[in-house]
Amino acid sequence: MEHFAGLWLLTQQTLQLTPANFRRLIANVLHPRQILNLPKEDWAALSLSSQHLDKLDRVLARRNPEQEITSGLYHVNANILCWHDIDYPALLKEIHDAPPLLYYRGRSELLNKPLCAVVGSRRPSRCGMGDAERFGKALSQVGMTVVSGMALGIDAAAHRGALAGASSTIAVLGTGVDQCYPRSNRALFEQIGTEGLIISELPLGSPPLRHQFPRRNRLISGMSLGVLVIEAALRSGSLITASQALEQNREVFAIPGSIHNPASRGCNNLLKQGAKLVEDVDDILEEFSGWNDRNHIAPSDHAVNSETNSPVYQALGYEPTDIDTLADNLGLPIADLLSLLSDLEVEGWVEQYRGAWQRSR
Repeated sequence: MEHFAGLWLLTQQTLQLTPANFRRLIANVLHPRQILNLPKEDWAALSLSSQHLDKLDRVLARRNPEQEITSGLYHVNANILCWHDIDYPALLKEIHDAPPLLYYRGRSELLNKPLCAVVGSRRPSRCGMGDAERFGKALSQVGMTVVSGMALGIDAAAHRGALAGASSTIAVLGTGVDQCYPRSNRALFEQIGTEGLIISELPLGSPPLRHQFPRRNRLISGMSLGVLVIEAALRSGSLITASQALEQNREVFAIPGSIHNPASRGCNNLLKQGAKLVEDVDDILEEFSGWNDRNHIAPSDHAVNSETNSPVYQALGYEPTDIDTLADNLGLPIADLLSLLSDLEVEGWVEQYRGAWQRSR
């Protein structure tokens, strides 16, 4: 951790400025000690007073003042990035309410890679889970680090896929970086903290409060070149992220889905509003073509696309087909058909949905 990052955290807690005022202060002053030498005529513009400066002077005069506040960070293997650090995401600085300080665990150098967010439903279909994992891996393989929120469902699948690729993943939390939420993601949380990066604007120990998650979504989109939405209801956090991405002038991508699936309506609505329809990873990469040479984004090998020659799979679509209709279409006994379907289900090609069968990829 940079020496002055801990001092900035100490300064933030000492001055108790509003987030907007502290953001203005850190954007105009390179080091906390420089605050003490500011001309009096600059105080008002930075929301400072003589009481602020007297209090800060006393705190900074202590021996090794930053140690008292950073010891808790070291205890959980966490660090801080401040606005001035080289690893602070350049794109994130562009948004109007960028956090002056970021807490993190893991590989902060990933923030300097080209980033693409992948978000979606917490209760996705098996097809959606497969898409998230495959797109996460494909993006990671071509040199893009995948950003998501470590929620259940699409987020977790995208993280897992990206960890299996070359460029890893970043989890943006709505809690402190020492808090695993949901608890069922504990193994993933620990893996990302070692092989990827966990970040949050919230202090250590911050619990999972409802209002914090929509706020963290602006960071997911703000640090990324674009946002891919995979399965989302019309009212969901994923659409909040997509809306914020549009406000931040980021690219928005969506995978279309069945009109009969409520989890696809959010994506289909995004496509109506002008989001780019995505069928494979090349649809995303062509929008980032200006970054390819500068950031070593490799050409895609179409890793997301796959196919099977099974006649049963070929007879299915992406909408449910009942077993009797499928047996009639294929001319197979139901017992034999169920055996074939079970094999395809184990391999991840098909899934049951409301008592019927459909493709899952």
